Amino acid sequence: MGQDREMRTGKCGGADSMAETMRLEIESHSRNEEFARVVVAVFASRLDPTLEEIDDVKTAVSEAVTNAVIHGYRCGPGTIYIEASVRGKELTVSVRDEGVGIPDIAKAREPMYTTDCTGERSGMGFAFMEALMDQVQVRSLVGEGTEVTMKKLIGR
Repeated sequence: MGQDREMRTGKCGGADSMAETMRLEIESHSRNEEFARVVVAVFASRLDPTLEEIDDVKTAVSEAVTNAVIHGYRCGPGTIYIEASVRGKELTVSVRDEGVGIPDIAKAREPMYTTDCTGERSGMGFAFMEALMDQVQVRSLVGEGTEVTMKKLIGR
């Protein structure tokens, strides 16, 4: 069995020397969603967030990772790449997959829209991310994957 998880942390050089980053790679399995959310929460804890702020971040990361597993890789094999950085009081989290991509990002961001045909998913992932984070950006290319970048100011 291969390694499931990898984590690296470090400081960016040059002009970004005040930013700290963390990178994590996980296999596209639902069981890794909790691990990803906890790792990002621990990384974000250096900003001294409130419990509500940390819960918001954890939920947003869970939604993004779950989307990658369920929709990006359609519950098949793949790798999910998570990067988090802090600069000042701003946390940025990026969740990327190399899955099927999203043909219509605007449609996918509509509440209650889902491509899950089992009826088990509510289609609220992006709506939750947008409600809990200050900014959510989605970039996707069909056949190449999706990247969701979320930002949140901690301790306003």
